[in-house]
Amino acid sequence: MKITLLSTAYPFRGGIAVFTERLARAFQSAGDLVNISTFSLQYPNFLFPGKSQYSSSHKPKDLHITQEVNSINPINWIRIGLKLKKQKPDILVLKYWIPFLAPCLGTISRIVRSNKHTKVIVIIDNLIPHEKRFGDYLLNYYFVKSVDAFLAMSESVYNDLDKFDAHKKKVLGVHPLYDNFGKSKPKLEAIENLGLDKNCKYMLFFGIIRKYKGLDILLEAFADNRLRNQHLKLIVAGEFYEDDKPYYDLIEKHNLADSVVLATKFIPDDEVVDYFCAADIIVQPYKHATQSGVTQIAYHFEKPMLVTNVGGLNEIVPHNKVGYVCEPNAKEVANYLVEFFSKSKEDQFICGVKLEKSKYSWDKMIENIKSLHRQIS
Repeated sequence: MKITLLSTAYPFRGGIAVFTERLARAFQSAGDLVNISTFSLQYPNFLFPGKSQYSSSHKPKDLHITQEVNSINPINWIRIGLKLKKQKPDILVLKYWIPFLAPCLGTISRIVRSNKHTKVIVIIDNLIPHEKRFGDYLLNYYFVKSVDAFLAMSESVYNDLDKFDAHKKKVLGVHPLYDNFGKSKPKLEAIENLGLDKNCKYMLFFGIIRKYKGLDILLEAFADNRLRNQHLKLIVAGEFYEDDKPYYDLIEKHNLADSVVLATKFIPDDEVVDYFCAADIIVQPYKHATQSGVTQIAYHFEKPMLVTNVGGLNEIVPHNKVGYVCEPNAKEVANYLVEFFSKSKEDQFICGVKLEKSKYSWDKMIENIKSLHRQIS
C-alpha cells in the first residue's frame, strides 16, 4: 500500500517522533511504500516549554522524511493538503495528541479526503488534554469530523471519542514496544556507565516533568522512613517542562539530596538504555494519564513497573504480575515500593514482563490500521 504518515519526526525529538519513525519502519517491513510528512514548524518557540524541539542525532537514512508542514500557517495547510490530495496515498495516517494541532491537521485532512481515494486514519494518544485550555472542545470537534477512523491507544480515549462522534469507525489498540533504543545490557554495566554507586538499588522516573506526571508524589513517597537507609536511590531522568523549584523544595524539605540522582535534561536515544537497565523498577506516579510510552520502553528492557490507577495505565500493567497498580498518593506508592524491595519481587515481576510483552507488537498495530482501512473503503 501507499502510506503517508503526517506526524512529528526527525529533525524533531521526543517520544512521538520515535513512534512515527518506528511505525514507518513497520510499514516498510510489511512491504508498503511509506513517506513521512513532518513539520517545518511544530510549535512556535514561545509555546514550547522545553529547551529545544530538535534532535541532536543524525537523520535516519532508511526513511523518506519531508519537513514541510507549518502548524500555524493556513496557506501552508492548503498547499500541503493539495499536494497530498494529488499524491493519492491509500492511507494518510495522522498522530493526534493536542488540540493546538486541530486546525492544521483537520484542514489538511479535509482537502486530502476530497480526492475520494485516500482514507484518513488517526492514531490518537490523547483527546481531552491533561492541561485543559479554553476552546479545546471546539478544536477537537473540528478535527474529529475531518477524518475517517480512529485507532485509540487507551480505553479512556476510545470512550472520549463518543463525545465528539459516536458513529465513526474506531478500534482500541495497544502501544507497541519501543524496541529502537538498543539491546538490554547488564545492570552493573549500566550503573557504571552512568557513574552511579554499584552498591545501591535504583528506582527510575523517566520522561518530561509536568505536574500531571506526579514526581511530587514520588518524592513524598521516597521520604517514607521505611525506605530510608536501604541503599535506595531515585533517578529522575527528564527535562523540566515547568518550574523546577517546587521539586527542589521537596528534596530539601525531606533531606533527599543524597538519595536523588537528578539527570534533569533531555535524554538522547542512545542513553536511554543505561537509565532503564540501571533501574530495579520504573515508577510512573501519574495523577492522570491516557497511556504512556515509558511503559513500553520498560517492557522492552524487561523492567518491573509501578503505575497509578489512572487512564489506561492499568490496562497494560497487570497488578502483581509485572509490577504494581496503586492510587496516586504518596502513602500507596511508598507501601508498594517497600514491598517490592523488602520482598525482593524483581525476579518474579521480570518473569511476568517477559510473558506479557509479547502482546505489544508493531505487526498488530499495522494490522489494526489496515483492518480499519478495509472497513471504511
